[in-house]
Amino acid sequence: MAQQAPHRDRAAPDRGADRRPITGRAHPQTGRPDAHPRARGVAATARQRASTQSAGCAVPAGSAAPGPRRTAAGAAQRPGALPGDRGRARPLSDLKRRLDESGGGSLPEYIRRQAALALERAERALLGNQYKVSRFVAEEITDTARYHAGISDLSLRLNVPQEEVDKRAREALGEMVAAQSRRAIALWDRLGRYFSRAYRLDVDTSRFTELRELNTEHSLVFLPSHRSYLDPLVLRPALLANDLPLNHVMGGLNVSFWPIGPISRRSGTVFIRRKFDGDEVYKWTLREYMRYLLTKRFNLEWYIEGGRSRTGKLRPPRFGLLTYLTKAYQSSGIKDVYLVPVSLTYDQLYEVSAMAAEAHGEAKTKESLRWMVGYVRAQGKRHGVAHVTVGRPLSLAESLGGEKDLRLAIQKTAFEVCHRINEVTPITVSSLVMLAFLGIEDRALTVPELAFILTPLVDYISARSLPTAGGVDLQNPQVYRKALDTHVESGVLQCFDKGGTRVYYLGKDQHLVAAFYRNNTIHFFVVRAITELVLLGAIEAQYSNLEVDGWIEAKRIRDLLKFEFFFSDRDTFEHDMRREMGLIDPEWESNLDDPKLAENMLDRVRPYLAHRVLQPFLEAYEVVADQLVHTPLSGKFNEKDFITTCLALAEQRRLRQQIASSESISSELFGTALRLARNRNLVEAADGDAEGDLARRRTAFAAEIRTLVARIRHIRGLTQGRLDQFREPGILPEERDL
Repeated sequence: MAQQAPHRDRAAPDRGADRRPITGRAHPQTGRPDAHPRARGVAATARQRASTQSAGCAVPAGSAAPGPRRTAAGAAQRPGALPGDRGRARPLSDLKRRLDESGGGSLPEYIRRQAALALERAERALLGNQYKVSRFVAEEITDTARYHAGISDLSLRLNVPQEEVDKRAREALGEMVAAQSRRAIALWDRLGRYFSRAYRLDVDTSRFTELRELNTEHSLVFLPSHRSYLDPLVLRPALLANDLPLNHVMGGLNVSFWPIGPISRRSGTVFIRRKFDGDEVYKWTLREYMRYLLTKRFNLEWYIEGGRSRTGKLRPPRFGLLTYLTKAYQSSGIKDVYLVPVSLTYDQLYEVSAMAAEAHGEAKTKESLRWMVGYVRAQGKRHGVAHVTVGRPLSLAESLGGEKDLRLAIQKTAFEVCHRINEVTPITVSSLVMLAFLGIEDRALTVPELAFILTPLVDYISARSLPTAGGVDLQNPQVYRKALDTHVESGVLQCFDKGGTRVYYLGKDQHLVAAFYRNNTIHFFVVRAITELVLLGAIEAQYSNLEVDGWIEAKRIRDLLKFEFFFSDRDTFEHDMRREMGLIDPEWESNLDDPKLAENMLDRVRPYLAHRVLQPFLEAYEVVADQLVHTPLSGKFNEKDFITTCLALAEQRRLRQQIASSESISSELFGTALRLARNRNLVEAADGDAEGDLARRRTAFAAEIRTLVARIRHIRGLTQGRLDQFREPGILPEERDL
């Protein structure tokens, strides 16, 4: 389905004043600024008092009950009573009623749990929200009539004895439940600061007041973009520093190895199996666990992309966990849950080179203790800034309510979350520098030439009020010099200064690494790139009406790229196209009768972006389209073998300079192109196909892609021509190559 979102005003406000770095020494226990030096002693006092007060709970017959003056409610009347040391005694009938409302179970066990939880709340008032931990989770889930009814129902449906179903459910709970402890939380915070020491955090705080208010009544589900293994260690301190509690982070069992697994489990990580399609007991248990967390107003976190981005841009969302969340919410009885989109962006990443190698077909390195040691050592080198930006929270109740088909509603919700992540992803200097170099991969640039390319792009960013990272002044040339030096140090760029003028160029085999940084923000430039292709198409086809024919062509290109980028709905897309036309020529609608309108507008474009944004994707699509033409029409289609063949074909074309960039040699891009091919019934024959229909569709698809690639290369040539005409201050054109 097309990746759409409703119309909105996407102009980003200036958040420079709301971004702040997280610095300073954290409290050794809370991981937050040491605001209360007596916190440990106060907490110990609260623990001692609460233990003698049964946490304000009435005690059933046969137990030693405290006198009325020894309840936690009475503690507030005593001299020296502590904040958070206040409890409220409840009659036994009230506790029985509350137990029945929660699903039934053992009353003594329920009272014991409530007493311990009251103690937890008293201590949390002193130590802070970081220590809002889940306790007695398995007991509270399994000690209910709801649980036993569910086990009975599963037993009947699966034709499996109840004892076996119950055993499997409890084993699943033991595997996934985060058994939190304060000591593990403090240890994990220390480890997290050490693991992520290569980065300074830049946090946009403009939405945290809203999040805290929402969190007083609703669970928050944080859905960050996924760029690095460090992502949870980057988001965690950003939330804690802004007085939000720990999230329950849904993670894969592949990273649960010793010693990280046991520590992270005890500090909030929920380890779930990567695949459990056929295990109905596991599915039901996961839903019940998520339902429990929602009813207790715990916050959750997972990566909606399902895995780390290999290209730097947002991957298509995965619907699995969102589906479980939706069903858990619907069965919970709570009013709402809020989904919180979060953009995580890095100036540089250690693991990008490994991900680039995977895109070229190399096997992924399995996570292990040895792998982790090497990864952590690599963080000892400074990599720059990690940017954390929160998008507009999305009400799950409202999002589901607008669509009768639950499956479709979940998909639309996921795409909307992704759209909101892209909306706030800040443009970094690093991404702009790579955007410039990837437009002319095999050519070196001087600093003035880089400024010649980027100055009009910065003007364009300002005209659209797009978000930028860290309040950096993009008009300051020193910012780009620093970025160049950083990329030279990391090996992405090389520097040559023996010819009298220092020049910079992409390092060997660094195209995919550079593309990763560029792709962090290219979603802002996709509509402009399509506009350029439409203008060139209007010149080639001599459109009689640029507005009407151009809109048809724009929709066609949008449909080609619908699996690659997150597009707005069609009305918003048309609005965005008109905005781009207006930025190029504010009077274009008044000159529709001018036969030279498209040609004049294309000449006015500053800078050209189509080749910088779309060329690697369309050239990868061209490889897939051409290979499909030569793939047998009958027989079973083997996707793995097909991708391997495409990698070899693309490598050959790159060596022959038939492909402009090595980033087109990517298994991930080939996989997306195949999704489009399947969507168009190009992989296998469709029902009702006559002989030759599949071959004709494949040939037409290849021709369609080839036309767009030719336009891209034409625009690339225009860019090269402009660069050739650029005169550096004090240098004559005939001296440029001396």
